[in-house]
Amino acid sequence: MIVIKIGGARAVDPAGALTDIAALVKSDAEGGDHEAEDVVVVHGGSTAVDDTLGRLGIDPEYVETPSGVTGRFTDEETMEVFEMVMPGLVNTELVAALRSEGVDAVGLSGVDGGLLRGPRKSAVRVVEDGKRKVRRGDHSGTPREVNGDLLAGLVGDGYTPVVSPPMAGADGGSEPRATVTPVNTDADRAAAAVAGALDATLLLLTDVPGILEDAGDRDTLVREVDDPAEWDRLESLAEGGMGRKVMAAGEALEGGAAEVVVADANIDRPVMTALEGDGTHIYPGALEGDT
Repeated sequence: MIVIKIGGARAVDPAGALTDIAALVKSDAEGGDHEAEDVVVVHGGSTAVDDTLGRLGIDPEYVETPSGVTGRFTDEETMEVFEMVMPGLVNTELVAALRSEGVDAVGLSGVDGGLLRGPRKSAVRVVEDGKRKVRRGDHSGTPREVNGDLLAGLVGDGYTPVVSPPMAGADGGSEPRATVTPVNTDADRAAAAVAGALDATLLLLTDVPGILEDAGDRDTLVREVDDPAEWDRLESLAEGGMGRKVMAAGEALEGGAAEVVVADANIDRPVMTALEGDGTHIYPGALEGDT
């Protein structure tokens, strides 16, 4: 099983990944040159959300956490746009593109069937002007549970799930009568939760070759991480959006993922090339002894 996360930034072109996904899911009898692979796609959509906010005259807001990770701050207005754009526009376009490639794709949000579930946050800790602050807001959360049976059932029936935030945020935990509210969640971490639940390989596609020792030099790619010392170094290298990917990689491996690969979406055959060894490959050994 392979979970492929397609980034939603403007710099990421999904076309090559979609062609590769089509090749992966097809067997020899269907025109492929290999045994068919089971694939789940997870996607972001930050640019589409920001563009729509801009057309509505709303300024998107990004904040930095105390750990140095940058993310979207989601208020009520932004959440309404997020719900409209992510499972609507972005997910539908990706499903249509995959079906055009001959893939029997089906789109799902994290709310559908309780696919991605977790408590919604009442506040987030941020750093503003060098000071730590608490911003009140209950429109975001982190997936703690994945309905893996739903995904496995779809895959078993020959479908390729295409998963989009939002997730199902619960007030009152996972009790049967808990109130469920759609909330924003980071797509990298959503993909990590899915990969962990399915014991899958996680491929995070982005707009750089992988994790770089020098962010300005594409030739300084970190190719393999397989022990705790390398992991500590990797965490020190990751900044901004890459910090989220390193966090997601750790969560995926802790959850049971077989391997995490961070690779370039914009090269020829991006998925196939990454699976053949390109990009940064992170293995469970990187977290051995980690507390």
